[in-house]
Amino acid sequence: MFIKNCWYVAGWASEVGADDFIARTFIGVPVVMWRDSGGRPVAFEDRCCHRGAPLSMGRREGDFLRCMYHGLKFDRDGACVEIPAQDRIPDSVRVNTFPIVERHKWLWIWMGEADKADPALIPDTPWLSSPDWRHLEGYTHYDTNYLLIADNLLDLAHLPYVHPNTLGGPAAYAESPAQIEALDNGVRVTRWAMNIDAPPFVQKVKHYDGKVDRWNKYDFVLPGVFLMDSGMAPTGTGAAEGKRDNAAEFRGCQALTPETENSTHYFFCHPHNFAIDQPEVTASIHQSVVVAFEEDRRMITAQSRSLDLRPDFNMIPIRADRALGLFRSLVKKTVDGETVAISAAPRKNIAMTEAL
Repeated sequence: MFIKNCWYVAGWASEVGADDFIARTFIGVPVVMWRDSGGRPVAFEDRCCHRGAPLSMGRREGDFLRCMYHGLKFDRDGACVEIPAQDRIPDSVRVNTFPIVERHKWLWIWMGEADKADPALIPDTPWLSSPDWRHLEGYTHYDTNYLLIADNLLDLAHLPYVHPNTLGGPAAYAESPAQIEALDNGVRVTRWAMNIDAPPFVQKVKHYDGKVDRWNKYDFVLPGVFLMDSGMAPTGTGAAEGKRDNAAEFRGCQALTPETENSTHYFFCHPHNFAIDQPEVTASIHQSVVVAFEEDRRMITAQSRSLDLRPDFNMIPIRADRALGLFRSLVKKTVDGETVAISAAPRKNIAMTEAL
């Protein structure tokens, strides 16, 4: 169950160099990403229209990509411009392309109808390129459906139990009720935990002698993008009223991009705005997040295997599941809407492909 008409994170911009191809699968479709001579990202279906060979095994020639099986050459728009030993090139000889945009260090790809790919719909992540914030780039791969990971991100009450030595902190955090708000394109979650111990990952880089007031405020928007304002400040210093005296602030950016029904790309970083001149602080925060996300991956992978053994198992919802329930309903509504739109579209007469 995949949404097509939306922007997915395809990778970190740094992953696609001037002479590199990167091959990934998104929502079951193989894609190759590369850059033209001007450095602009390009995304093709990773399948030559001739014999289906992977174009990621090809060669970049300026603003063109050549398939290295039979030598067909394609421009950045997917049109074939050269076939060895053949002068006439039918218009039908072209590869599928996808809109792709580079913004704030992420590459965003649109897997649906190209004429609906409005860059204004891309979630904003200015902290990734702001000089006032520091982060390191992260990626992990899951062998599970992306919705199980979305469930995890929409219920941060798991933090003290899955991450007691990294992101978690005391059980009192989970006992603090979250405020849930439905958005047109996702869910907004706000949680305050007052007068608690700072979590271990913060104590490593910004030691607090006493208790802190901790906040997590985030939007989780379609198709699976998590944007969080989080942090903590000494208890009683007015954090809940907007003051940030001696605060440790973060802007968590995470994106789930389905690879297949049973696998997921997970891109993440955890920008911070304190001690930005100390790379060891950035490295420590990143390493804590990497360890914590591996803790998540182990738990969710084990959960997925357990569910696979019992396909008829019905999960019993609890109060903490409200946000994930809203998001799953929104995903289903959006997918169903796209399916209905496709079914209602007028059918076209499909002529036989012009022979080479």
